[in-house]
Amino acid sequence: MTAAARPRRSVLYMPGSNARALEKGRSLPADGLILDLEDAVAPDAKDSARDQIVSALAEGGYGKREIQIRTNGLNTPWGYADIVAAAKTSADAILLPKVESADTVRQVATIMQAEGAHEDMRIWCMMETPLAMLSAKEIAGAHPKLGGFVMGTSDLAKDLNCAHTPDRQPMITSLGLCLLAARAYGLAILDGVHLDLSDEDGFAASCQQGRDMGFDGKTLIHPKTIAAANRAFAPSDDDVAWARKIIAAHEDAASKGQGVVVVDGKLIENLHVVSAQKLVTMADLIREMDAA
Repeated sequence: MTAAARPRRSVLYMPGSNARALEKGRSLPADGLILDLEDAVAPDAKDSARDQIVSALAEGGYGKREIQIRTNGLNTPWGYADIVAAAKTSADAILLPKVESADTVRQVATIMQAEGAHEDMRIWCMMETPLAMLSAKEIAGAHPKLGGFVMGTSDLAKDLNCAHTPDRQPMITSLGLCLLAARAYGLAILDGVHLDLSDEDGFAASCQQGRDMGFDGKTLIHPKTIAAANRAFAPSDDDVAWARKIIAAHEDAASKGQGVVVVDGKLIENLHVVSAQKLVTMADLIREMDAA
């Protein structure tokens, strides 16, 4: 299981019950959208929201944005119908809430296959409960269809009875466990939301912390935070320049039959070259995304 290489700097939650939001999503500079049928939709609007998302995706126009549909859980009155409907769309992934076991992933994969989900559709998991943290390794290895994790830090904080501190120290263990599991199985992983929209400095700090920890991007609750997330999670110009220098030196050494590559006095190993190639590829993809 390896997550597809694509920008995931900014991934915005959008309520499936809001037709205007679904339309606006076609023009927002977010790398991805989570079309939500769960928390953002009232019980009496679940069915209509599902139909609205299906229609919006059939109409298209979302460009290169990665589209996930967050369904209700299989243990709810709407979950099975959500998964059946989502499996028949062009969405890139089905995002499952409150996943706590590998069995849940496998059950959904079976439904998707039965409903004819397209070959590239993936399953993503919301990681948002203490049991999910303790089961992260098993969930990450549950099925080849798995594409990534999304941290549900708001619900997790409630279950942990912990505070939303600026440094997120009460959740560092949980974040780390999910990062370890995701990377061990080649999955993507997105950081949780920042709830205080008036706290721009706090949001920037949260993005920087997430990037430093190794997250691929940030989940968002408002379009006004997209630009800041895109800046925070994009490779810096200096990083890209260094990566290109490594690649060029490696290619030059290989053409001369040399087994040792040294750049600016630093010994470059194969792992460094692979990382550099990935970074340059991501930078190129981001340029394409931003130009679209």
